[in-house]
Amino acid sequence: MFVSLTVVTVFMAALLLVSAGAKSLRTRHITEQMSTLGVPQSMMGFLIGAQVAGAAGVIAGLWWGPVGIAAAIGLTLYFAGAVAFHLRVGDRRGAFPAVVLTMASVALIVLRAATL
Repeated sequence: MFVSLTVVTVFMAALLLVSAGAKSLRTRHITEQMSTLGVPQSMMGFLIGAQVAGAAGVIAGLWWGPVGIAAAIGLTLYFAGAVAFHLRVGDRRGAFPAVVLTMASVALIVLRAATL
């Protein structure tokens, strides 16, 4: 089961860092999407920080279980919020990846709790 945890953890951390990098570059796609969702540009630093902290937390959680669980709970809340923001503006297509990442975050909680 620890191998499954490691695979999901590495995948999630890589995805979070790529997403944080894209947000930090403020690409046209990201800027337009955030504007459509009603996310102010002033929140971008917070979102980037949350993603980097989440990536660091789940990686650290491979060695210290409670940190991994706490980070995965934070990521679950982060992505559930993303789902809510997408659905609020009627963006079902954009909500789907956030739903998948919410479920992956829940899987991290379950896998890490099972391997303590």
